[in-house]
Amino acid sequence: MIDFHSHILPNIDDGSRNMEETLNLIQEAKEVGFTQIISTSHYMEDYCEANESKRKEVLNYVQKQVNDIELFLGSEIYISNEMVSLLQEKEASTINHSRYVLFELPMNMKPFNGKEMVYRLIENGYIPIIAHPERYHYVQKDMEYVKELSEMGALFQSNYGSIVGWYGKDAEKTMKKLLKEDVIHFLGSDVHRVNHTYTIIPKALKKIRKIISEEKLEELTTLNAQKVLNDEEIE
Repeated sequence: MIDFHSHILPNIDDGSRNMEETLNLIQEAKEVGFTQIISTSHYMEDYCEANESKRKEVLNYVQKQVNDIELFLGSEIYISNEMVSLLQEKEASTINHSRYVLFELPMNMKPFNGKEMVYRLIENGYIPIIAHPERYHYVQKDMEYVKELSEMGALFQSNYGSIVGWYGKDAEKTMKKLLKEDVIHFLGSDVHRVNHTYTIIPKALKKIRKIISEEKLEELTTLNAQKVLNDEEIE
């Protein structure tokens, strides 16, 4: 499996706080079946602004300390009118230098510029991936917004923790609906701490298997993520 969304790099964002914690997180990932991890450190203007060069340096150092697991560079960008320029200037990063861009929306209020930013990313040759739509309160109330963004060309990544109720019952119900309606393309841990997210992966997979087929599960856990890493098209 490939973990599509993680905060494993030490001292970059609100994820891992030191190298020891990073190594423990990676060990936990290996124990539950991940063979590759995409590092998607937060990029938020005026808050988390470690540029691509800095994050790549840290990731390469971490990679030298671990065996039997591959690490890849990415970002989780907080939606901004400057996303295209941040990517072009190598402040924020696409996933593994591909066309694919992971970004998140506000939790409580539908962004006024959401559709515009999806359009601008696509116009500039990027493929937008929106993180954990099931957690956004306005999506929980009305999934039509997700469908509209999907029709524009956006892809979606859900968190394993959502299906086991970590973000509340509404997020759990919404993720089930998104999975049933075949809107989700990737699954990720969104891991920040040891002895936490990775420990529930087996339970999450068990619940997800009750909703989608084994073939679809392989797409969401592995095959689609591998296409992103290879910069291939996802149908």
